[in-house]
Amino acid sequence: MYDFIIIGGGTAGLSSAVYACRANKSTLVIEREAFGGQIVDAPMVENYPGIVSISGAQFASDLFDQAEKAGATFKCETVQQIIPEENSTTVVTDCGKYQAKAIIIAAGCEHKRLGVQGEDRLIGSGVSYCALCDGAFFKDKTVAVVGGGNAAFSAAMYLAGVASLVYIIHRRDAFRAEPAVVERAKALNSIRFVTNAKVTELIGDDELTALKLDVGGAPQQLDVDGLFVSIGQQPDNGVFAPVALDESGYIIADNMCRTNIKGIYAAGDCRAKTVRQLTTAAADGAIAVQTALGEVF
Repeated sequence: MYDFIIIGGGTAGLSSAVYACRANKSTLVIEREAFGGQIVDAPMVENYPGIVSISGAQFASDLFDQAEKAGATFKCETVQQIIPEENSTTVVTDCGKYQAKAIIIAAGCEHKRLGVQGEDRLIGSGVSYCALCDGAFFKDKTVAVVGGGNAAFSAAMYLAGVASLVYIIHRRDAFRAEPAVVERAKALNSIRFVTNAKVTELIGDDELTALKLDVGGAPQQLDVDGLFVSIGQQPDNGVFAPVALDESGYIIADNMCRTNIKGIYAAGDCRAKTVRQLTTAAADGAIAVQTALGEVF
């Protein structure tokens, strides 16, 4: 029996672990993939208060070390079910069962896919969702990034230092990314922009060779060696029933991170909210723990 079980080892989950351990509560963090979350993929973080500039990997590593030194226990397992009981909740994973008085779901989100022909077949053969992870494979080659937000521009600027040519493909002519980030990308000679465009098909047998586009209603083919998809995220919260979800699959939680189930809280990108940033993920982690300390213990 733990005091806290935290499901997810990203910024929200690790922040929760730090606060729970500092309250002298036994804390287990369960993560199905790599600890650190998606921020690990960010080449540079420059919008976290008090830190001028840090790589996403270093940020995640520092936060993990902080939680570990505070006393958290970690397990790399996949949660399959949660079973609320009267005074505790059982978490069932692919390796065992664990109980805790309070559960914090900080499962984050997954990368959205384009959903076009050829995408599934070419993942790992020219199609990627992480520029930092796979960019080195495309040294001096031509690549494309699909997306118009900060993440897409960050990926494109990182790739501009590796590839010979980088296309940014966006479905509109205006970008969601911060204006300063857009201007920085426009100043790089190796980045080109294809706007009002949608990818309709990926071409290639064993490796990606080209993209079919719809550019303002006109078909176009773009020869590329790699494609990096950065069009947002989507939750994967189905295993957390009976916790209530909204129509998009995000966990419904109030401003104190309470779900509809007593003793179960949600923090970070997996919950329904307007702003999803490192700062709000860390804040959720702290709020969820403080709420649980006042209600459960």
